[in-house]
Amino acid sequence: MNPDITVNIGGLHLKNPVLPASGTFGYGIEYEDMVPLAEFSAIITKGLTLKPREGNPPTRIVETACGVLNSVGLENIGIERFIKEKLPKIRKHNIPIIVNIGGQTQAEYEELAGILDKEDVEALEVNISCPNVQKGGAVFGKDPEIAGSIIKKVRKRFSRTVLAKIPPVDNISQIALVCQKEGADAVSLINTIRSLAIDIETQKPILGGIFGGLSGPAIKPVALRMVWEVSNALDIPVIGIGGIFTGSDAIEFILAGSYAVQVGTANLVDPFSCIKISEGIREYMVKKGVDNIKELVGKAKFQ
Repeated sequence: MNPDITVNIGGLHLKNPVLPASGTFGYGIEYEDMVPLAEFSAIITKGLTLKPREGNPPTRIVETACGVLNSVGLENIGIERFIKEKLPKIRKHNIPIIVNIGGQTQAEYEELAGILDKEDVEALEVNISCPNVQKGGAVFGKDPEIAGSIIKKVRKRFSRTVLAKIPPVDNISQIALVCQKEGADAVSLINTIRSLAIDIETQKPILGGIFGGLSGPAIKPVALRMVWEVSNALDIPVIGIGGIFTGSDAIEFILAGSYAVQVGTANLVDPFSCIKISEGIREYMVKKGVDNIKELVGKAKFQ
């Protein structure tokens, strides 16, 4: 038995439903001598902004009991250098490229979309978890009106697949519905959960940016619940993220309503994680006699 694990998301064809989450796999090419990138369904780049960013001061990452806190601060080389130095090298691996974009203003998202529409990339992942400097640093994705406005602007400027990456906010289904209305082809959720770690010896926060994003197994139950809720509300695909380390973890998200999943923290432990998780999905389908992965999407809701 050779089950069909291909998925289509807004015109984006993926050979399997497992993607490396932005920020956990660099620009992809850092691993090209170690991992067979051709086996990946796509590469999602680390977050890119218009201008280069140095990111937050150290310490940037701290381990927790069931995951990690990160406070990298969108450190990246900027869109101009990415297009010149990184994009041609990623393209050589002949897999879809999804560029994660972020900004401090709505205009920055719009400009990035226009620039990348002229480049050979298959999709954008719009990170609306960035702080809005025009609104006192509040996260774009917390406000339905602003989140929708960003997606609308990106949709007008980018002609291919648009994914909206949504933070874990209380009104997440409302945010997702607005993104769908304004033209997103799919939503990715959840992003990390804002958290804090303190060094009791120095009696100060450990992270240079004070707060960081919690990821890993600790957030998996929260992410599963949000995927379930959002997929129930939307007509477009949901891509689940949060603590996925095994094929079994990925299957849980698919049963909760995910069309595909992203693997984040696990990549920091094992860069082969995406390949192993994809194989784990296939093995589960063989065991259960499932021919097509679409048969599993949201199945937990219909028992």
